[in-house]
Amino acid sequence: MSQQRVEISKNVLQKCLGLTAGETLLVVTDDDKKELGESIYEAGKALGAEAAIMTMKVRSKSGEEPPAPVAEAMLRSSVVVCVTRYSLTHTHARKQAAAAGARLATMPGMTDDMFMNGAIAADYPKVKALTEEVTALLTAAKQVRIEKDGYSLSFTIEGRDGVPSTGMYLNPGESGNLPSGEAYIAPLEGTAQGQIVVDGSVAGIGALKEPLLLTVQNGRLIAAEGEAGQPLLDMLGEGDGRMLAEFGIGTNDKARITGVVLEDEKVYGTIHVAFGSNNTFGGTVAAGVHIDGVVQKPDVYLDDRLIMKAGQLLER
Repeated sequence: MSQQRVEISKNVLQKCLGLTAGETLLVVTDDDKKELGESIYEAGKALGAEAAIMTMKVRSKSGEEPPAPVAEAMLRSSVVVCVTRYSLTHTHARKQAAAAGARLATMPGMTDDMFMNGAIAADYPKVKALTEEVTALLTAAKQVRIEKDGYSLSFTIEGRDGVPSTGMYLNPGESGNLPSGEAYIAPLEGTAQGQIVVDGSVAGIGALKEPLLLTVQNGRLIAAEGEAGQPLLDMLGEGDGRMLAEFGIGTNDKARITGVVLEDEKVYGTIHVAFGSNNTFGGTVAAGVHIDGVVQKPDVYLDDRLIMKAGQLLER
């Protein structure tokens, strides 16, 4: 086991999750990410935590629930770290554990490279400040318009609250991704209209070789043109998986486009849209799937005010 990985894990557990000696730490992992999970478990033990690790079989897609014993253990832990191939972020298990007071970080698709470099090494107090600023803009706005390459997608967010994923989960019930740095919101179901070019990466597919053109009508994805189009539609299925679920803005200046959405969607200069479940962060869709697509250097308007030009956030 890499001692460097254990040291980085200790840093993450202390700085981002505030783990202290005597607290219960649960590491949830799967057959794909077991080695990383064990490093975090060893770091927890070294810090004096009452550490435990549970390994499950790899889920079939992001948003799929973990087995019941895992969900039960998450509920009973002070700090939970989920390092898995597919995301547990938008699951009832994560939501219920946070509601029970757990401080919880999800690391879907985390790679060794991502753990040692890039976004995980960000100045998190700085990321937190920008993330909270962008979250406040989203909460105050009613309408979003995204423009790129001559295409435009618009939707309503009125009455919905922005969610900060700051990378710092120090109080009971706080949860989000690690590495982190994004502000996101659930668009009002049925309001999205238009087209958007996704040219960064797609969860479960990876970095895109060619852009993907998505067409959305009445809040629902009706067409996906490009090499990754059919695989995306297959993952989302025929039902509510095709509903626009999320709009997010990346706020981490150390994050890189790696092909793993966990890091890609945090990149400063990108936004992302997701389809599927959003009932865990203010929406009404429970689809058992949640797939993000990353867009590089777009223009973004909130209530017709330009807040991002070619990926750069403007003075607010």
